[in-house]
Amino acid sequence: MLRKEDKNQARQKRHLRVRNHISGTAAKPRLNVFRSLSNIYAQVIDDKKGVTLVSASSKDKDFVAYGGNIEAAKAVGAAIAKRAIEKGIQEVVFDRGGYLYHGRVAALAEAAREAGLKF
Repeated sequence: MLRKEDKNQARQKRHLRVRNHISGTAAKPRLNVFRSLSNIYAQVIDDKKGVTLVSASSKDKDFVAYGGNIEAAKAVGAAIAKRAIEKGIQEVVFDRGGYLYHGRVAALAEAAREAGLKF
C-alpha cells in the first residue's frame, strides 16, 4: 500500500536545514514566517537570547479581514515592519520557514521591505 507523503513534515525538515545556516542576533534578528491555511504569522526573534522581540499575525485584534490570502500577508508584513522599527530594529534575516518564496510568504516579505525593514 502506498503511503502519502506528509507535506508539513517535509517543510519542517527543510526549515531545520535552513536554520543550521541562519540565526538571529540582537543586532540582526531573524524574521520568521509561519502560514496556515487560514492565517499567517510573523515574529522577529533574537536567537542568542531565545526571545521574541516583535510579533504580528492575521489573528491580531485590530485585524478584521480574512487571514489566509495575499492581502492579509501584505498587512501582516507592514505591521511587523512598523512594530520592529518602533523597537529600533532596522535590519533582519528573513526565515521563510521552509515554505517556497512565493505567494503569501513573498507578499509578506515585500510589504515588510516597503515599510522599511532591510533584508
